[in-house]
Amino acid sequence: MTKQELFEIIKRKKSFLCIGLDTDITKIPQHLLKTDDPVFEFNKQIIDSTIDITVAYKPNLAFYESMGLQGWASLEKTINYLNKFKSEVFTIADAKRGDIGNTSKQYAKAFFDILDFDAVTVAPYMGEDSVSPFLSFNGKWVILLALTSNKGASDFQFIKNEKNSKMFFEEVLIKSREWGTPENMMYVVGATQAEMLQDIRKIVPENFLLVPGVGAQGGSLEEVAKYGLNNQCGLIVNSSRGIIYASSQQDFAEKAREKALELQLQMEKILGEQDKRYPYGLPLVES
Repeated sequence: MTKQELFEIIKRKKSFLCIGLDTDITKIPQHLLKTDDPVFEFNKQIIDSTIDITVAYKPNLAFYESMGLQGWASLEKTINYLNKFKSEVFTIADAKRGDIGNTSKQYAKAFFDILDFDAVTVAPYMGEDSVSPFLSFNGKWVILLALTSNKGASDFQFIKNEKNSKMFFEEVLIKSREWGTPENMMYVVGATQAEMLQDIRKIVPENFLLVPGVGAQGGSLEEVAKYGLNNQCGLIVNSSRGIIYASSQQDFAEKAREKALELQLQMEKILGEQDKRYPYGLPLVES
């Protein structure tokens, strides 16, 4: 999927919502356990109830890998189902891979050639040769970890380079611009770090940002939009637990839609306000 095609989906659905399929078999409604593949059945019903208002879906690989072969089977069924709607949704393998080049190449084949995801999350710590194999696939995307919102983020990401006063996450953004382009590289920026988005946009004004943490983790959609929007929206905002576990009963898919719709309506309003303010496109960076 190209950047323009993604933007067209955003405009058509009036949404930049991503739903994280962090599907934990211990948390899904009990009646699904009677089905042949409870995890896939759960995912399918979530997808069916939200696909008209959702731009992207993001299975978190840990929840599938932890179940062994059955988990991988559920993941494969889920991505195969999503790929029936190839022109309507952007698919993200939340795998956080990144290793020596030859290993990264095999990871890239798994997610892009075999499973046919549009994007995969990648850790940048090992540098260019661990990332570039993922960038060699036409029409596919790397989503590079940049600034996360977990407790341990301060261990490394905010270390300052005394020579140029840049923090480590800023160095990652600056250096990685040499590897990819706004057409094949996005960045993960946690919603609880929304106040940093303004500075991030000065470094990567045109790239899409995947922003987890809205909802259950307490991130503010309004703050994220205020500082993160660019002239092609430039945001994919993820919510996982707050949507998919809205109910543990037989109405789980209906309740998930209600929660997703709450966010989508906020997004529609945000996009509408930006269109009025900038009728010929949103600014790349706020002045």
